[in-house]
Amino acid sequence: MTAERRDPSSRTVVVIGGGVAGLTAARDVLVARPGTRVVVLDASDRVGGKLRRESIGGHLVDVGAESMLAVRPEAVALLDEVADPADVVAPATTSARVWSRGELHPLPRTRIGIPFADSDVKGLLTEAEAARMHAESPAPEVGSDVSVGDYVAARLGDAVVDRLVEPLLGGVYAGRSRELSLRATMPAVWTTARERGSLLASPPVDPQVGQARPAFVGLRGGVGRLPELLADDVVGRGGLVETGVIARGVERTSSRWSVLTGPTTEPRLVEADAVVVAVPPVAAARLLRPHAPGAADELGAVEVASVGVITLAVPAEQVASWAGSGFLVPPVDGRGIKASTFSSAKWGWLAAEGADTAYVRASVGRAGENATLQRDDADLVALAALEIAEAVGSGPLRILDSHVQRWGGGLPQYAVGHVDRIEQVRADVARVPGLAVAGAAYDGVGIPAVVGSAHLAADVVLTHLRALGDRAGE
Repeated sequence: MTAERRDPSSRTVVVIGGGVAGLTAARDVLVARPGTRVVVLDASDRVGGKLRRESIGGHLVDVGAESMLAVRPEAVALLDEVADPADVVAPATTSARVWSRGELHPLPRTRIGIPFADSDVKGLLTEAEAARMHAESPAPEVGSDVSVGDYVAARLGDAVVDRLVEPLLGGVYAGRSRELSLRATMPAVWTTARERGSLLASPPVDPQVGQARPAFVGLRGGVGRLPELLADDVVGRGGLVETGVIARGVERTSSRWSVLTGPTTEPRLVEADAVVVAVPPVAAARLLRPHAPGAADELGAVEVASVGVITLAVPAEQVASWAGSGFLVPPVDGRGIKASTFSSAKWGWLAAEGADTAYVRASVGRAGENATLQRDDADLVALAALEIAEAVGSGPLRILDSHVQRWGGGLPQYAVGHVDRIEQVRADVARVPGLAVAGAAYDGVGIPAVVGSAHLAADVVLTHLRALGDRAGE
């Protein structure tokens, strides 16, 4: 077994996981404490986690997330620091629709699928379903948590859940609304529920909030550039980013850590003063178990959903008349895809770069549904092309190129009780000096929430390093 030599006067931080969470935590440490030796280890062939670009039809295109929420500050603040401001772009259109009962309907104004009293739900809901929604039932007790679907159905009726909440939550979490936590996935609605307010009431207007930023932003060239920019920044600050390296274990010495990597025939130990575990919940549980078994148990119980993204390159002229940015599909309708995005219509940079080639994509996969993802790539491409064409009422799509990206176990499920679970995880990890966790399993699966979790992990590490310095008389 080989162990790396180190300067005893320096401090070393090892970050396990080279997604946005791990790279952000690594960068935070280097920004706050220049000269710290920071090593990022990632098992994949490239950094990025679930943010990735692939060459399709001669152009690099996102095959993971393609936009990020801008009304939360964490992601846009990070972009301000690592990206060229000219590359931070707003969607050309965000006018989405819902493919329900065989027709496309405008997506009404909602709060994550929950309409407001003045939202136009005509056509999407029947007259009887709309009347049930407007006859909002009194708020029941919610206790410490409740599922989104059960609560909203009790207040507004099953149709609101089936036709609006399910497709929106399915796009974000790839989950089932009657199993997802209201408290974790919809904190603003949770507050309303605790206060027994109306779900149909429009949120108050904050006079301090202007229109300087749209609700969502992207990056020219694709959101998959973000981890690339972060990795470049980490390396530029003296950090080390290693891909294709599996962390097989984390060992605790009297006052330090050793991360075990490499094959069993040639094991390698990377010594560290602190470790950030920024990998999916199952892998995190394995690494944490010897040191924080309670946290490992809780993370091991977090279910994950597998999803797929099918990207089609088609002639631009064939989709030029399509309206809006895409559509959502309620699972109650039994379709194969759960959403489609007209990427070239949504992103001006992609339309310009693609010229005569346009990009549309579809997503498949929800928690507990594996049959669709077991189909081969050609079948998934055919399914996406068929259903997209049917939804928009066009002839068969002429596919110039295609790509299928499967994200196995890619989205953690925020089941009822998730907030309490994560509090227990963090409390157990906090009892172990120099150990921190970050990623999509904790405070939200969106990019801003993941960045926020990384900031918290970096703060834990920096506090620990300062304490080591105080004890050493630095």
